[in-house]
Amino acid sequence: MSLIGKKVGEFSAKAFRKGEFIDVTNKDLEGKWSVVVFYPADFTFVCPTELGDLADKYEEFKKIGCEVYSVSTDSHFVHKAWADASDTIKKITYPMIADPTHVITRDFDVLIEADGMALRGTFIVNPQGEIVAYEINSNAIGRNADELLRKVQAAQFVAEHGDQVCPANWKPGAETLKPSFDLVGKI
Repeated sequence: MSLIGKKVGEFSAKAFRKGEFIDVTNKDLEGKWSVVVFYPADFTFVCPTELGDLADKYEEFKKIGCEVYSVSTDSHFVHKAWADASDTIKKITYPMIADPTHVITRDFDVLIEADGMALRGTFIVNPQGEIVAYEINSNAIGRNADELLRKVQAAQFVAEHGDQVCPANWKPGAETLKPSFDLVGKI
C-alpha cells in the first residue's frame, strides 16, 4: 500500500537540536515543506555520513522553505551523547527526533520490528502534512542530500504548477512537461 497522500499521524516527541532538548509534534510539519529522514541508530557507520551530508545542505533546504528532521529509535539523550562524541554529528543544526516508543517509525512504516530500529526511509511532506514522495533503502545503502533537495524542489514546483510535471534529472529553471493528448508518444 502506497504512503503517497497519507497524512502524517499524530505524535509528540523529544528532539535534540543545537545543544538543547526540544519538543516536536506532527503539527510542526504543517504549514511548510518538511523532509523526514529515518536512520537505524546513533553511533553507527553509514548514518553519520548521511546526516553530515544533510547538515552540509541544510541551509539550502531552509532557503526553499523546507525543514529537515532526522529520526531514529534512540532517545534524545543518545542523540546528545552522539553529538558530544562526533564532530560530524556536532555540526547538525536540524532537529534530531527521538522515537524510542516507535510511534513515528510505525506511522511511516519503516520500523524493523525484530530489531527495534528504522529502515533508511526518506519522506517529503507538503505543507498540508501529507507525504508526497518517499524512498526506503536497505540499511546498507546511504542517501544523497543533493538528490533529496532536487526532489523537494520538484515537489514544490509541481504543487505550484499543477498542470506541469518534472522529467528525469529536472532542476529548477529547466524545462518541464505539460501532459496532453498531443504529447503522447512524442517523448
